[in-house]
Amino acid sequence: MLDRLAPLVIGECVADIVRLPDHGDRVHPGGSPANVAYGLARLGHHPTLLTQLGADSHGRLIRDRLTAAGVEVRTDDATAPTPSAVVTLDGRGHATYAFDIGWTLGPVPLDRVPGHVHTGSVAAVVDPGAATVLAAVESLRGAATISYDPNVRPQLMGERSGAVARVERCVALSDVVKASDEDLRWLHPGEEPEQIAGRWLAAGPALVLVTRGEAGAFALFPGGRITLRAPAVEVADTVGAGDAFMSGTLHALAVHGLLGPDARDRLHAVDRDAVADVLRHAVASAAVTVARAGANPPAPNELRTALDVN
Repeated sequence: MLDRLAPLVIGECVADIVRLPDHGDRVHPGGSPANVAYGLARLGHHPTLLTQLGADSHGRLIRDRLTAAGVEVRTDDATAPTPSAVVTLDGRGHATYAFDIGWTLGPVPLDRVPGHVHTGSVAAVVDPGAATVLAAVESLRGAATISYDPNVRPQLMGERSGAVARVERCVALSDVVKASDEDLRWLHPGEEPEQIAGRWLAAGPALVLVTRGEAGAFALFPGGRITLRAPAVEVADTVGAGDAFMSGTLHALAVHGLLGPDARDRLHAVDRDAVADVLRHAVASAAVTVARAGANPPAPNELRTALDVN
């Protein structure tokens, strides 16, 4: 199981200030890597999150939520305010973001060597902290499997060609990559998501998963492609949906014994049945999350129920 692998998540925490038409603002703990760590903890694992948090009300809110779920939060000595994002929801619950984020993560000593490392989003592309993240992934790759989600935020990515180079460096270091079709279309305008995902798979990962919103998701692996439609649910909002998909993916891979340095060969030889089950868990996890407000991924019993229903 993943908890025995000492999973490490590296990346930002963000206070999501959710703005609804004709409603007051609501503050939710967020940040893509933090949401993945929280999702893993909700599913019974014990991740460590390497991040930055300010000594402010938003930082306390995020830290309290993470630690209450079972996430060990490790921070550097930075004194900047907790990053925030104004999340505006349209009438269908679709989210757009306006960010106030600085990412200056410095080296933080670890008490143990992780068996799996997950990173992505702002943390892997915004300097100076991105250099720390990349160095950590490179140094830990021999002892851990790696997962990555670019979680593209165009406002923060800088010039496109530089962002693409950073993203594709992370892809090449990873065993498992997840992206949305919107991420891929921003990174490579004019190309189909399937074409980009195929090129990424050829760069080294064992598994590339692409989410497509209401259309579901598909997975590419050396043995082929699997597509799964999303179940019909009443959408409250889409905040944290991709992160719940990612934590559901890692949970299922762990159950199948496909994470950790000793599992890398098995992961790269993964069969169709295992990939189909991983995709089912990921889509079900996201479906639970979009049915309620904020980045609120499922507990084990909720995930089991969603799998039974769908």
